[in-house]
Amino acid sequence: QVQLMESGGRLVQAGDSLQLSCAVSGRPVSAYTMGWLRQVPGEEREFVAGVDGIAGRTYYSDAVKGRFTVSRDNAKNMFYLQMNSLRPEDTAVYYCATQSTSWGLTRSPSAFSTWGQGTQVTVSS
Repeated sequence: QVQLMESGGRLVQAGDSLQLSCAVSGRPVSAYTMGWLRQVPGEEREFVAGVDGIAGRTYYSDAVKGRFTVSRDNAKNMFYLQMNSLRPEDTAVYYCATQSTSWGLTRSPSAFSTWGQGTQVTVSS
């Protein structure tokens, strides 16, 4: 059974950079499609970025494209989100999640079957 654990969230200032990490256990990080999603209190979770299992193709939401980079380290079984040029509107709880497929990526949060516990990112203006 796959387990996911995020880390790296903290308070930063606008314009700063931050890297989130997701430790994957129970199966190889490259076996299935993985993603980062975020949630603001009172709002639905939204897709941020992801990578599919087989091809390693990356996907980004329009809100973060050009600022965030998703990657994985197969040797360490880790999944990362590098966030640059952070904005106050990036403030949210960030979740690492995986889909039950190795091909492609579906952006809907409902397509993600396993989730980590989340890590808080707060960007001050």
